[in-house]
Amino acid sequence: MSIRNNNQGSIVKPGFNPLAAQTSTTTYDLLSWGYNGQGQLGIGNTTAKSSPNQIGALTTWSKVSAGSAFTLAIKTDGTLWTWGRNNNGQLGLGNTTYYSSPKQIGALTTWSTIAGGGNHTLAIKTDGTLWAWGRNNAGQLGLGNTTYYSSPKQIGALTTWSKPASGHSHTLAIKTDGTLWAWGNNFYGQLGIGNTTAKSSPNQIGALTTWLNISAGYSFTLATKTDGTLWSWGLNDYGQLGLGNTTYYSSPKQIGALTTWSNISAAYSFTLATKTDGALYAWGRSNSGQLGLGNITSYSSPKQVGALTTWLKVAGTYRLTVTTKTDGTLWTWGRNTDGQLGLGNTTSYSSPKQVGATTTWLTIAAGDYHVVGRG
Repeated sequence: MSIRNNNQGSIVKPGFNPLAAQTSTTTYDLLSWGYNGQGQLGIGNTTAKSSPNQIGALTTWSKVSAGSAFTLAIKTDGTLWTWGRNNNGQLGLGNTTYYSSPKQIGALTTWSTIAGGGNHTLAIKTDGTLWAWGRNNAGQLGLGNTTYYSSPKQIGALTTWSKPASGHSHTLAIKTDGTLWAWGNNFYGQLGIGNTTAKSSPNQIGALTTWLNISAGYSFTLATKTDGTLWSWGLNDYGQLGLGNTTYYSSPKQIGALTTWSNISAAYSFTLATKTDGALYAWGRSNSGQLGLGNITSYSSPKQVGALTTWLKVAGTYRLTVTTKTDGTLWTWGRNTDGQLGLGNTTSYSSPKQVGATTTWLTIAAGDYHVVGRG
């Protein structure tokens, strides 16, 4: 996640990230577009692009995640690659040099899952170990200190980590036993541990073993359980928690009573979620139309985006939404100052717009002002 800080680049724009990807045995191109001042598009330059541009000629990309102004990707051979802003060592290359094309992190072929945040990165290997690097001012690396690291450092010795999520300056991860853990900045209660004290090492959120998916926004968190219920906590100044108010909460609160929530994305100050029937819902801040509701009105409870039931993947970031449908098409809306909607222009839209005519989009990841997709 990242807020643009989830961020990075010589020009720091406030925003954030959030979203990782998925795996496939089939190989696909990796494409990017939007703001490129720190080389986060990976195309060998720092020129912004308002439509998708292929990153190199390789078709062996498997997973992708976007931090604030940097990008990470895993190839089918298990190697890990990164590029973009690197002021806090978030690229994991042992330095703070920015790169505008993919650079391999070490020589290992055992990387499994990645999550880029504000200026830090979280990753899991195939052996279930958890690793972190980058900015660590609030202990978001989970290493028990506030020291910055520019190369991967293992968090503890456990081999039971499953799903990671990186916010602006807080981090979460689910273990294989279904328990949920959090660490880092906690000023707004975004760690969900019942207080506002920052933690520099993993702290368990309650005692439940039924957590399924997590997404870290700017300073709030969204999660689903195995029963299909949806939960949120943390900063709520624009109603991004979806609870019908603007009250901050430091422990998980259920959003409604439905048990049909599926894919989720916590963004800068708004939220997106799909249901099992393929319907898409959004809530929170909408000053750039990022909710996709045809207006710039903020909402503190879930509102359905249109009437379609074919939405699949969702990714929200700084005033920007990117989604895929079950037919493989790609759709975007929200702020478009740097061409981050991929529509070939810089016009902002408050309702969904299709990006090209391609029907092979599989994975999407959104940084503050850039988007990366695999398809």
